[in-house]
Amino acid sequence: MSETSTGDAVTAVATVASAATAGNWRKAGIAGAAIGVIAAGAAAGVAIERLTVGRGIRKKARLALDASGPYGSLRGMPGKAVADDGTQLYYESDELDPEIGGPRRRRLFGRKAPAPVTVVFSHGYCLSQDSWHFQRAALRGLVRTVYWDQRSHGRSARGAAQTGPDRVPVSIDQLGRDLRAVIDAAAPEGPLVLVGHSMGGMTMMAMADQFPETVRERVVGIALVGTSSGKLGEVNYGLPVAGVNAVRRVLPGVLRALGSQTELVERGRRATADLFAGLIKRYSFSSKDVDPAVARFAERLIESTPIDVVAEFYPAFDEHDKAAALPVFAGVPVLVLAGDKDLVTPSAHSEAIADLLPDAELVIVPDAGHLVMLEHPEVVTDRLADLLVRVGAVPETADAEPSGTG
Repeated sequence: MSETSTGDAVTAVATVASAATAGNWRKAGIAGAAIGVIAAGAAAGVAIERLTVGRGIRKKARLALDASGPYGSLRGMPGKAVADDGTQLYYESDELDPEIGGPRRRRLFGRKAPAPVTVVFSHGYCLSQDSWHFQRAALRGLVRTVYWDQRSHGRSARGAAQTGPDRVPVSIDQLGRDLRAVIDAAAPEGPLVLVGHSMGGMTMMAMADQFPETVRERVVGIALVGTSSGKLGEVNYGLPVAGVNAVRRVLPGVLRALGSQTELVERGRRATADLFAGLIKRYSFSSKDVDPAVARFAERLIESTPIDVVAEFYPAFDEHDKAAALPVFAGVPVLVLAGDKDLVTPSAHSEAIADLLPDAELVIVPDAGHLVMLEHPEVVTDRLADLLVRVGAVPETADAEPSGTG
Protein backbone atom coordinates (compact mmCIF):
# COMPACT_ATOMS: atom_id res chain seq x y z
CA MET A 1 0.00 0.00 0.00
CA SER A 2 1.31 3.45 -0.87
CA GLU A 3 2.00 6.17 1.71
CA THR A 4 -0.65 8.32 0.00
CA SER A 5 -3.37 5.72 0.36
CA THR A 6 -2.36 5.10 3.97
CA GLY A 7 -2.62 8.80 4.70
CA ASP A 8 -6.06 8.91 3.13
CA ALA A 9 -7.12 5.95 5.24
CA VAL A 10 -5.86 7.50 8.46
CA THR A 11 -7.67 10.72 7.57
CA ALA A 12 -10.85 8.70 7.08
CA VAL A 13 -10.55 7.18 10.54
CA ALA A 14 -9.95 10.60 12.05
CA THR A 15 -13.03 11.89 10.22
CA VAL A 16 -15.15 9.15 11.78
CA ALA A 17 -13.82 10.08 15.21
CA SER A 18 -14.54 13.74 14.62
CA ALA A 19 -18.04 13.03 13.35
CA ALA A 20 -18.82 10.78 16.27
CA THR A 21 -17.54 13.31 18.77
CA ALA A 22 -19.53 16.07 17.15
CA GLY A 23 -22.69 13.98 17.20
CA ASN A 24 -22.92 13.76 13.41
CA TRP A 25 -24.04 10.14 13.51
CA ARG A 26 -25.25 10.02 9.92
CA LYS A 27 -21.72 10.61 8.65
CA ALA A 28 -20.21 8.43 11.37
CA GLY A 29 -22.61 5.61 10.61
CA ILE A 30 -21.63 5.49 6.96
CA ALA A 31 -17.92 5.97 7.45
CA GLY A 32 -17.96 3.67 10.44
CA ALA A 33 -18.67 0.68 8.25
CA ALA A 34 -14.98 0.41 7.52
CA ILE A 35 -14.09 0.56 11.19
CA GLY A 36 -16.41 -2.36 11.94
CA VAL A 37 -14.56 -4.52 9.47
CA ILE A 38 -11.20 -3.29 10.74
CA ALA A 39 -11.84 -4.52 14.25
CA ALA A 40 -13.39 -7.71 12.92
CA GLY A 41 -9.99 -8.79 11.72
CA ALA A 42 -9.84 -6.72 8.61
CA ALA A 43 -7.55 -3.87 9.84
CA ALA A 44 -7.59 -0.18 10.13
CA GLY A 45 -7.64 2.42 7.45
CA VAL A 46 -7.11 0.57 4.22
CA ALA A 47 -7.58 2.12 0.79
CA ILE A 48 -10.03 0.01 -1.22
CA GLU A 49 -9.54 -0.80 -4.87
CA ARG A 50 -11.92 1.14 -7.10
CA LEU A 51 -14.80 -1.13 -7.96
CA THR A 52 -15.68 -1.14 -11.63
CA VAL A 53 -18.91 -3.14 -11.33
CA GLY A 54 -22.06 -1.21 -10.51
CA ARG A 55 -23.46 -1.51 -7.01
CA GLY A 56 -26.78 -2.90 -8.27
CA ILE A 57 -25.06 -5.70 -10.16
CA ARG A 58 -22.87 -6.52 -7.19
CA LYS A 59 -25.91 -6.64 -4.90
CA LYS A 60 -27.65 -9.10 -7.24
CA ALA A 61 -24.51 -11.22 -7.35
CA ARG A 62 -24.34 -11.33 -3.55
CA LEU A 63 -27.99 -12.36 -3.33
CA ALA A 64 -27.43 -15.09 -5.89
CA LEU A 65 -24.46 -16.42 -3.94
CA ASP A 66 -26.46 -16.35 -0.72
CA ALA A 67 -29.23 -18.36 -2.37
CA SER A 68 -27.01 -21.01 -3.94
CA GLY A 69 -24.02 -21.35 -1.63
CA PRO A 70 -24.08 -24.35 0.73
CA TYR A 71 -21.51 -22.89 3.08
CA GLY A 72 -22.54 -22.75 6.71
CA SER A 73 -25.54 -25.01 6.16
CA LEU A 74 -24.28 -28.01 8.14
CA ARG A 75 -26.12 -28.51 11.42
CA GLY A 76 -25.71 -30.92 14.31
CA MET A 77 -27.40 -31.84 17.58
CA PRO A 78 -28.00 -28.51 19.39
CA GLY A 79 -27.15 -27.87 23.00
CA LYS A 80 -26.58 -25.02 25.44
CA ALA A 81 -23.95 -24.44 28.08
CA VAL A 82 -24.16 -21.77 30.77
CA ALA A 83 -21.12 -19.59 31.41
CA ASP A 84 -20.13 -18.51 34.92
CA ASP A 85 -21.89 -15.15 34.43
CA GLY A 86 -25.11 -16.78 33.19
CA THR A 87 -24.50 -16.30 29.44
CA GLN A 88 -26.06 -19.08 27.37
CA LEU A 89 -23.54 -20.54 24.95
CA TYR A 90 -24.85 -22.43 21.92
CA TYR A 91 -23.07 -25.51 20.64
CA GLU A 92 -23.72 -28.36 18.23
CA SER A 93 -22.31 -31.86 18.24
CA ASP A 94 -21.79 -34.26 15.36
CA GLU A 95 -21.79 -37.77 16.72
CA LEU A 96 -19.54 -40.64 15.76
CA ASP A 97 -21.15 -42.87 13.14
CA PRO A 98 -22.51 -45.97 14.98
CA GLU A 99 -20.78 -48.30 12.54
CA ILE A 100 -17.43 -46.57 13.12
CA GLY A 101 -18.05 -46.43 16.87
CA GLY A 102 -18.82 -50.17 17.11
CA PRO A 103 -17.80 -53.09 14.92
CA ARG A 104 -16.01 -51.01 12.28
CA ARG A 105 -13.96 -49.19 14.92
CA ARG A 106 -12.80 -52.51 16.34
CA ARG A 107 -11.96 -53.78 12.86
CA LEU A 108 -9.96 -50.66 12.03
CA PHE A 109 -8.15 -50.26 15.34
CA GLY A 110 -8.06 -53.86 16.51
CA ARG A 111 -9.36 -55.25 19.78
CA LYS A 112 -7.72 -52.48 21.85
CA ALA A 113 -9.59 -49.59 20.29
CA PRO A 114 -8.92 -46.36 22.25
CA ALA A 115 -11.75 -44.49 23.96
CA PRO A 116 -13.66 -42.24 21.54
CA VAL A 117 -12.26 -38.73 21.36
CA THR A 118 -14.28 -35.50 21.17
CA VAL A 119 -12.82 -32.73 19.01
CA VAL A 120 -13.89 -29.25 20.18
CA PHE A 121 -13.66 -26.43 17.60
CA SER A 122 -13.42 -22.78 18.76
CA HIS A 123 -13.90 -20.05 16.15
CA GLY A 124 -12.37 -16.60 15.75
CA TYR A 125 -13.44 -12.99 16.31
CA CYS A 126 -16.56 -11.90 14.42
CA LEU A 127 -17.05 -15.38 12.99
CA SER A 128 -19.12 -18.36 14.19
CA GLN A 129 -18.92 -22.13 14.35
CA ASP A 130 -19.87 -22.16 10.65
CA SER A 131 -16.37 -20.95 9.76
CA TRP A 132 -15.29 -24.61 10.16
CA HIS A 133 -17.64 -25.67 7.33
CA PHE A 134 -15.11 -27.61 5.25
CA GLN A 135 -13.52 -29.39 8.21
CA ARG A 136 -16.96 -30.27 9.54
CA ALA A 137 -18.01 -31.75 6.20
CA ALA A 138 -14.86 -33.86 6.03
CA LEU A 139 -14.90 -35.20 9.60
CA ARG A 140 -18.61 -35.96 9.93
CA GLY A 141 -19.18 -39.45 11.30
CA LEU A 142 -15.46 -40.23 11.61
CA VAL A 143 -15.03 -38.63 15.03
CA ARG A 144 -17.27 -36.95 17.59
CA THR A 145 -17.04 -33.18 17.17
CA VAL A 146 -18.37 -30.15 19.05
CA TYR A 147 -18.67 -26.70 17.47
CA TRP A 148 -19.69 -23.72 19.58
CA ASP A 149 -20.38 -20.02 19.16
CA GLN A 150 -18.40 -17.66 21.36
CA ARG A 151 -20.46 -15.33 23.54
CA SER A 152 -22.19 -12.57 21.55
CA HIS A 153 -21.42 -14.44 18.32
CA GLY A 154 -23.52 -16.72 16.13
CA ARG A 155 -26.39 -18.33 18.02
CA SER A 156 -24.96 -17.73 21.50
CA ALA A 157 -26.50 -15.06 23.71
CA ARG A 158 -25.00 -11.64 24.28
CA GLY A 159 -22.52 -11.71 27.11
CA ALA A 160 -24.49 -11.21 30.33
CA ALA A 161 -21.54 -9.48 32.00
CA GLN A 162 -21.29 -7.09 29.04
CA THR A 163 -24.96 -6.08 29.02
CA GLY A 164 -25.90 -5.99 32.71
CA PRO A 165 -25.96 -2.97 35.01
CA ASP A 166 -22.33 -3.54 36.06
CA ARG A 167 -20.86 -4.01 32.62
CA VAL A 168 -17.57 -5.87 32.58
CA PRO A 169 -15.28 -5.68 29.52
CA VAL A 170 -14.80 -8.89 27.59
CA SER A 171 -11.53 -10.62 28.41
CA ILE A 172 -9.75 -13.57 26.85
CA ASP A 173 -9.79 -15.14 30.32
CA GLN A 174 -13.61 -15.01 30.25
CA LEU A 175 -13.58 -16.83 26.92
CA GLY A 176 -11.36 -19.51 28.45
CA ARG A 177 -13.95 -20.05 31.17
CA ASP A 178 -16.65 -20.16 28.50
CA LEU A 179 -14.79 -22.97 26.71
CA ARG A 180 -14.56 -24.89 29.97
CA ALA A 181 -18.36 -24.50 30.40
CA VAL A 182 -18.95 -25.84 26.88
CA ILE A 183 -16.70 -28.84 27.53
CA ASP A 184 -18.47 -29.57 30.82
CA ALA A 185 -21.83 -29.54 29.03
CA ALA A 186 -20.98 -31.14 25.68
CA ALA A 187 -18.09 -33.48 26.52
CA PRO A 188 -17.96 -34.06 30.27
CA GLU A 189 -16.00 -37.31 29.91
CA GLY A 190 -13.35 -38.81 27.70
CA PRO A 191 -10.28 -37.53 25.87
CA LEU A 192 -10.36 -34.21 24.01
CA VAL A 193 -8.67 -32.61 21.03
CA LEU A 194 -8.94 -28.81 21.06
CA VAL A 195 -8.89 -26.87 17.79
CA GLY A 196 -8.95 -23.07 17.69
CA HIS A 197 -8.67 -20.39 15.03
CA SER A 198 -7.43 -16.89 15.91
CA MET A 199 -9.45 -15.80 18.98
CA GLY A 200 -10.43 -19.46 19.37
CA GLY A 201 -6.78 -20.40 19.85
CA MET A 202 -6.40 -17.61 22.40
CA THR A 203 -9.49 -19.01 24.16
CA MET A 204 -7.76 -22.39 24.43
CA MET A 205 -4.65 -20.76 25.90
CA ALA A 206 -6.80 -18.94 28.46
CA MET A 207 -8.47 -22.20 29.47
CA ALA A 208 -5.06 -23.86 29.85
CA ASP A 209 -3.89 -20.94 32.00
CA GLN A 210 -6.88 -21.18 34.35
CA PHE A 211 -7.56 -24.94 34.27
CA PRO A 212 -4.20 -26.60 33.65
CA GLU A 213 -5.28 -29.84 35.34
CA THR A 214 -8.20 -30.24 32.95
CA VAL A 215 -5.81 -29.94 30.03
CA ARG A 216 -3.27 -32.35 31.51
CA GLU A 217 -5.90 -34.94 32.45
CA ARG A 218 -8.11 -34.89 29.37
CA VAL A 219 -6.55 -33.15 26.35
CA VAL A 220 -4.68 -35.50 24.00
CA GLY A 221 -4.09 -33.12 21.07
CA ILE A 222 -4.06 -29.43 20.17
CA ALA A 223 -4.39 -27.48 16.91
CA LEU A 224 -3.73 -23.73 16.88
CA VAL A 225 -4.70 -22.13 13.57
CA GLY A 226 -3.80 -18.54 12.65
CA THR A 227 -3.52 -17.42 16.26
CA SER A 228 -1.22 -15.62 18.68
CA SER A 229 0.01 -15.93 22.25
CA GLY A 230 0.43 -12.16 22.62
CA LYS A 231 2.00 -8.93 21.36
CA LEU A 232 -0.93 -8.24 19.04
CA GLY A 233 -0.42 -4.54 19.66
CA GLU A 234 2.68 -4.77 17.48
CA VAL A 235 0.85 -6.06 14.39
CA ASN A 236 0.90 -3.47 11.58
CA TYR A 237 -1.76 -5.06 9.31
CA GLY A 238 0.45 -4.42 6.31
CA LEU A 239 0.48 -0.66 6.94
CA PRO A 240 3.51 1.61 7.39
CA VAL A 241 4.38 2.18 11.05
CA ALA A 242 3.28 5.83 11.05
CA GLY A 243 -0.09 4.92 9.58
CA VAL A 244 -0.90 2.10 11.95
CA ASN A 245 0.20 4.12 14.99
CA ALA A 246 -2.11 6.95 13.97
CA VAL A 247 -5.01 4.56 13.57
CA ARG A 248 -4.34 2.91 16.94
CA ARG A 249 -4.50 6.28 18.68
CA VAL A 250 -8.06 6.96 17.53
CA LEU A 251 -9.53 3.51 16.97
CA PRO A 252 -10.53 2.60 20.56
CA GLY A 253 -12.42 5.88 20.98
CA VAL A 254 -14.07 5.53 17.58
CA LEU A 255 -15.24 2.02 18.36
CA ARG A 256 -16.66 3.08 21.72
CA ALA A 257 -18.53 5.92 20.07
CA LEU A 258 -19.84 3.83 17.20
CA GLY A 259 -20.79 1.02 19.56
CA SER A 260 -23.20 3.34 21.34
CA GLN A 261 -25.08 4.08 18.11
CA THR A 262 -25.59 0.56 16.82
CA GLU A 263 -28.64 1.09 14.64
CA LEU A 264 -27.20 4.07 12.77
CA VAL A 265 -23.87 2.37 12.22
CA GLU A 266 -25.46 -0.86 11.00
CA ARG A 267 -27.45 1.09 8.43
CA GLY A 268 -24.26 2.76 7.31
CA ARG A 269 -22.42 -0.52 7.15
CA ARG A 270 -25.12 -2.02 4.93
CA ALA A 271 -24.99 1.06 2.70
CA THR A 272 -21.27 0.54 2.15
CA ALA A 273 -21.39 -3.18 1.41
CA ASP A 274 -18.89 -2.91 -1.46
CA LEU A 275 -16.29 -1.29 0.76
CA PHE A 276 -17.01 -3.89 3.42
CA ALA A 277 -16.50 -6.74 0.96
CA GLY A 278 -13.23 -5.29 -0.30
CA LEU A 279 -11.79 -4.99 3.20
CA ILE A 280 -12.84 -8.51 4.14
CA LYS A 281 -11.31 -10.03 1.04
CA ARG A 282 -8.01 -8.22 1.53
CA TYR A 283 -7.63 -9.21 5.16
CA SER A 284 -9.15 -12.69 5.03
CA PHE A 285 -7.57 -14.19 1.92
CA SER A 286 -4.36 -14.05 -0.07
CA SER A 287 -5.15 -16.16 -3.14
CA LYS A 288 -6.42 -14.34 -6.21
CA ASP A 289 -8.66 -17.25 -7.20
CA VAL A 290 -10.72 -17.65 -4.01
CA ASP A 291 -14.17 -19.00 -4.86
CA PRO A 292 -16.54 -15.96 -4.87
CA ALA A 293 -19.09 -17.98 -2.91
CA VAL A 294 -16.48 -18.64 -0.19
CA ALA A 295 -15.54 -14.96 -0.11
CA ARG A 296 -19.20 -14.03 0.19
CA PHE A 297 -19.63 -16.61 2.96
CA ALA A 298 -16.81 -14.98 4.94
CA GLU A 299 -18.39 -11.59 4.30
CA ARG A 300 -21.73 -12.82 5.67
CA LEU A 301 -20.10 -14.23 8.79
CA ILE A 302 -18.31 -11.00 9.61
CA GLU A 303 -21.09 -8.60 8.70
CA SER A 304 -23.47 -10.47 11.00
CA THR A 305 -21.48 -9.32 14.03
CA PRO A 306 -23.07 -6.13 15.47
CA ILE A 307 -20.82 -3.11 15.82
CA ASP A 308 -21.28 -2.99 19.59
CA VAL A 309 -19.96 -6.56 19.84
CA VAL A 310 -17.03 -5.59 17.62
CA ALA A 311 -16.35 -2.67 19.97
CA GLU A 312 -16.59 -4.56 23.25
CA PHE A 313 -14.24 -7.38 22.17
CA TYR A 314 -11.56 -5.31 20.46
CA PRO A 315 -9.64 -4.05 23.54
CA ALA A 316 -9.14 -7.60 24.83
CA PHE A 317 -6.64 -8.41 22.10
CA ASP A 318 -4.11 -5.76 23.11
CA GLU A 319 -4.20 -7.21 26.63
CA HIS A 320 -3.88 -10.83 25.50
CA ASP A 321 -0.64 -12.44 26.69
CA LYS A 322 -0.70 -16.18 27.24
CA ALA A 323 2.81 -17.25 26.27
CA ALA A 324 3.36 -18.47 29.83
CA ALA A 325 0.39 -20.84 29.50
CA LEU A 326 1.67 -22.63 26.39
CA PRO A 327 3.86 -25.16 28.28
CA VAL A 328 0.62 -26.65 29.66
CA PHE A 329 0.15 -28.07 26.14
CA ALA A 330 3.59 -29.72 26.18
CA GLY A 331 3.55 -33.48 26.18
CA VAL A 332 0.70 -33.93 23.69
CA PRO A 333 0.79 -33.67 19.88
CA VAL A 334 0.40 -30.03 18.82
CA LEU A 335 -0.29 -28.63 15.35
CA VAL A 336 0.51 -24.95 14.79
CA LEU A 337 -0.69 -23.74 11.38
CA ALA A 338 -0.88 -20.31 9.73
CA GLY A 339 -1.07 -18.64 6.35
CA ASP A 340 2.17 -17.13 5.15
CA LYS A 341 0.40 -13.88 4.17
CA ASP A 342 -1.84 -13.52 7.23
CA LEU A 343 -2.01 -9.78 7.96
CA VAL A 344 -4.13 -10.13 11.11
CA THR A 345 -2.16 -12.69 13.13
CA PRO A 346 1.04 -12.93 11.07
CA SER A 347 2.76 -16.29 10.71
CA ALA A 348 5.60 -14.98 12.90
CA HIS A 349 3.18 -15.31 15.83
CA SER A 350 2.67 -19.00 15.02
CA GLU A 351 6.42 -19.44 14.76
CA ALA A 352 6.76 -17.86 18.22
CA ILE A 353 4.24 -20.38 19.59
CA ALA A 354 6.18 -23.24 17.99
CA ASP A 355 9.40 -21.94 19.57
CA LEU A 356 7.76 -22.32 22.99
CA LEU A 357 6.44 -25.79 22.05
CA PRO A 358 9.49 -27.28 20.31
CA ASP A 359 7.79 -30.64 19.68
CA ALA A 360 4.89 -29.00 17.84
CA GLU A 361 4.37 -29.49 14.12
CA LEU A 362 4.63 -26.06 12.47
CA VAL A 363 2.88 -25.65 9.10
CA ILE A 364 3.04 -22.38 7.18
CA VAL A 365 0.61 -22.54 4.26
CA PRO A 366 1.78 -20.74 1.11
CA ASP A 367 -0.43 -18.06 -0.46
CA ALA A 368 -2.85 -18.07 2.47
CA GLY A 369 -4.41 -15.33 4.56
CA HIS A 370 -6.14 -15.21 7.93
CA LEU A 371 -9.10 -17.45 7.03
CA VAL A 372 -6.81 -20.25 5.92
CA MET A 373 -9.36 -22.96 6.82
CA LEU A 374 -11.72 -21.49 4.20
CA GLU A 375 -9.08 -20.47 1.67
CA HIS A 376 -7.11 -23.74 1.65
CA PRO A 377 -9.50 -26.17 3.36
CA GLU A 378 -7.83 -29.27 1.98
CA VAL A 379 -4.49 -28.39 3.61
CA VAL A 380 -6.04 -27.57 6.98
CA THR A 381 -8.28 -30.64 6.98
CA ASP A 382 -5.46 -32.97 5.96
CA ARG A 383 -3.22 -31.68 8.75
CA LEU A 384 -6.04 -31.99 11.27
CA ALA A 385 -6.68 -35.55 10.07
CA ASP A 386 -2.98 -36.35 10.56
CA LEU A 387 -3.21 -35.00 14.11
CA LEU A 388 -6.32 -37.07 14.83
CA VAL A 389 -4.60 -40.20 13.54
CA ARG A 390 -1.58 -39.49 15.77
CA VAL A 391 -3.73 -39.23 18.89
CA GLY A 392 -5.84 -42.27 17.99
CA ALA A 393 -9.04 -40.30 17.41
CA VAL A 394 -9.49 -41.78 13.93
CA PRO A 395 -7.88 -44.85 12.37
CA GLU A 396 -5.25 -44.30 9.71
CA THR A 397 -7.38 -46.21 7.18
CA ALA A 398 -10.50 -44.08 7.69
CA ASP A 399 -11.53 -41.96 4.74
CA ALA A 400 -12.70 -38.38 5.14
CA GLU A 401 -15.03 -36.77 2.65
CA PRO A 402 -13.39 -34.29 0.25
CA SER A 403 -12.75 -31.12 2.24
CA GLY A 404 -12.59 -28.64 -0.60
CA THR A 405 -16.27 -28.69 -1.42
CA GLY A 406 -19.48 -27.92 0.41
